[in-house]
Amino acid sequence: MSLADKVLAVNNDLPIRTDLPVHSGKVRSVYWLTEEDSRRLIKERGYDVAENAPLAIMVISDRMSAFDCVWSGEGGMKGVPGKGAALNAISNHWFRLFREQGLADSHILDIPHPLVWIVQKARPVMIEAICRQYITGSMWRAYGKGERDFCGIQLPEGLEKDQKLPELLITPSTKGILEGIPGVPAVDDVNITRKNIEDNFEAFSFRSKEDIDRYEVLLKEGFDVISEALSRLDQVFVDTKFEFGYVTDASGQEKLIYMDEVGTPDSSRIWDGPMYRKGKVVENSKEGFRQKLLKHFPDSDILLNKDRMDERLALARDNELPESVMMEVSSTYIDIAEKITGERLPLSENPKAEIIEVLKSEYGLID
Repeated sequence: MSLADKVLAVNNDLPIRTDLPVHSGKVRSVYWLTEEDSRRLIKERGYDVAENAPLAIMVISDRMSAFDCVWSGEGGMKGVPGKGAALNAISNHWFRLFREQGLADSHILDIPHPLVWIVQKARPVMIEAICRQYITGSMWRAYGKGERDFCGIQLPEGLEKDQKLPELLITPSTKGILEGIPGVPAVDDVNITRKNIEDNFEAFSFRSKEDIDRYEVLLKEGFDVISEALSRLDQVFVDTKFEFGYVTDASGQEKLIYMDEVGTPDSSRIWDGPMYRKGKVVENSKEGFRQKLLKHFPDSDILLNKDRMDERLALARDNELPESVMMEVSSTYIDIAEKITGERLPLSENPKAEIIEVLKSEYGLID
């Protein structure tokens, strides 16, 4: 079997029983189960959710997304071998630590396969919650242009690129296009301040102002749990994105939970500790792939300039990357997953067939 055959590139065509269209993002696809199947699984499996809670099957692919485009490699490689399993394994590990340490639950109810989650429907908080422990990326670019106010936070003078910040900073941005919020442009992924959130907490889908404090506590606690664990592995947790939502448990209690993914190479920057101490940044995250793309194409402005999005999409569509690039990314994801979990990552020979078999024979979700 070729490398291309081991990659799960298309994940929105599984014959899972559903009455609704499959929602397919850049990496994950979501299949909303029928009401009958949701109720049956809740009863059979004893999930701690309301008996009428909507459930979904979330299938992660091996697709490689960067700069809002999906990239492919030579030889028909429409993704990166092992990437999906690595992301799920890392998230599963952190979510379990969060629960064990009493932080909060996640939306995951069950893990039928390394590429699959069974999740409960959550009402998302419309914020990309970003924590930063070092000044790099967009914060450094803004700082280098003379900006000292970042998401309402005043940055001190004299900071240097990739330096550790005096304290952990919460720098939120919008999740999706939110209209009618004073001072907040109606565009996706725009930086906002804590005051923006406080003054418009309902527009950001918070239940109350008090939940803003709760969300910040969960941000900091979650970041600290991951940062301390990575530090023991001599890895530097640089920054990360969290997402939150509300769910109702079996007792009817509504609660704020972590959702999407946490502490992964897709949602975080992770640096190699020994190399950082030597003054060199070595990325163990998607940022390394982004930097390779910037060097690979002569006109890097296409990748950075949002006004050239049509050109960027064409660039990704018409240019297959060398197999060596895709396999280097594969090694990065698999290595960091095995380092974090302390276990060998299970890799599928035929992921789609495996998923269909387990969802049919053990969960009764495929006819």
